[in-house]
Amino acid sequence: MNGNIEYRMIDYEEVSTGLFQEFRRHQNVTKCWRKEEGRWCIKDIAFVDDWSQNDYECLVDSLKKNLAEGGMVYGAFKQNSLKGFTSVSGTLFGSGGEYLDLVEIYVSEELRGQSVGTELFMKVKEWAKQHGAEKLYISAHSAVESQAFYKSMGCVEAQEYSVRHVEKEPCDCQLECLL
Repeated sequence: MNGNIEYRMIDYEEVSTGLFQEFRRHQNVTKCWRKEEGRWCIKDIAFVDDWSQNDYECLVDSLKKNLAEGGMVYGAFKQNSLKGFTSVSGTLFGSGGEYLDLVEIYVSEELRGQSVGTELFMKVKEWAKQHGAEKLYISAHSAVESQAFYKSMGCVEAQEYSVRHVEKEPCDCQLECLL
């Protein structure tokens, strides 16, 4: 765990575009996982993933909605600036009501690879388990680096796919993590 980072819950009143002033989403993607004919393979797919002002505004709306519906937002702060965050829904779903949705987990570009994502993921798992989930559901970015992180956290392909997630992000990998 990075000793210079403060981890804490983020409440509804804190969520605004200003919260993300020092956050850098930027990611150079060169390879992504794709499922073809029932098998996973790595494809050369290159693009830059970054957020516009509109993306941040949509993120703020999503986080506020999640909090209003009983979910959680948790942040990693360095010198009082948000450098990582995660969000989990408060509504169980799935055929057995076993899933809570890991809605967001991001680490600012300059702090990736320093265990911030791991710490955030562990907090989400703990919170989800305390709120009745057996598994986390993750509709995850298909970039090779993103998938390596999720695999290191114990995530596997979801046994049950969320149609809503697949329709919203058809290139995402649908994962789950046993709690």
